[in-house]
Amino acid sequence: MRRTRNWIVATAAVGVLGGAGLVGLGMMRDSGGSAQPLVGTFSEAGAQAAAAPPQRTQEATPTPTKTGPSPAEVRAARVKALNAALKKYAASAPEFSVAVLDRRTGQRYSFRGTEKYETASVVKVQVLACLLLKAQDAKRDLTATELSLAKRMIRLSDNDATTSLFAKLGRASGVSACNKRLGLTETKVNSAWGLTRTTVNDQVKLLAELTDTSGPLDAGSRKLAYTLMSTVDASQDWGVPAVAKSTEKFTVKNGWLARSTENYRWIINSVGRVTGPGTDVSIAVLSHNNGTMSGGIASVQKVAKLTRQHLKY
Repeated sequence: MRRTRNWIVATAAVGVLGGAGLVGLGMMRDSGGSAQPLVGTFSEAGAQAAAAPPQRTQEATPTPTKTGPSPAEVRAARVKALNAALKKYAASAPEFSVAVLDRRTGQRYSFRGTEKYETASVVKVQVLACLLLKAQDAKRDLTATELSLAKRMIRLSDNDATTSLFAKLGRASGVSACNKRLGLTETKVNSAWGLTRTTVNDQVKLLAELTDTSGPLDAGSRKLAYTLMSTVDASQDWGVPAVAKSTEKFTVKNGWLARSTENYRWIINSVGRVTGPGTDVSIAVLSHNNGTMSGGIASVQKVAKLTRQHLKY
């Protein structure tokens, strides 16, 4: 039975007051004065002149009232604050990168967005997307065997299942060809799939392709990807899910690997999506050189939470 976690996210609410400033102007009106006796000789021209309304004085142009910062200024201030917070944290933390894509606004954010990291098991999202595209090309659903392997690969992060599907796709060359269709330009597939190198920018792009109605994946493929990534084993719902509120849903795929070439320090990665009332955000956090797995998880979650705190999504 899938466990439920309550994530408490401290969110500072900021209200931006905007509206048009109005300047009220008193409008001068003709006033009716008391009757005055006519003096001099009556003429038609004089009568017309007397009947003509008085000239109005020219009204002053109202001075525009400043209504507060524009949306672009608000966004710039939030990005500046987040950059400062991440730089401060990075001074004492193992190396990390983070990217955020807000699907409601189309706004993207990245910190060290083009730095490359080994994927560990987050590459399994790529393998899943390529498997779904391969089935689409053949105009068929996944076979029972493919579906069983895909479930184990995503929900349980099963390595043997991944190796089987990776081989079925044509290994590194096959997945690399598929990545072109997914628009992944900063990802280098390795024959040892867990050592594939990627960037957070490419990872949020991949997450976008899993939901884009005009992308290469059809509705059935997108639905299956969502189903699998939203039902991972309870022991693996860390990372991106840490930023989700109790009223929101999440998808996630994590990667973790004690890297022998780095004195067995840990690669800890998390990619996923958070959706709910007014929220549809994809997040990717990649990191390495973590002293312990638990410490790396805490670091990745802190970074993800900082993006929500400052970007206000």
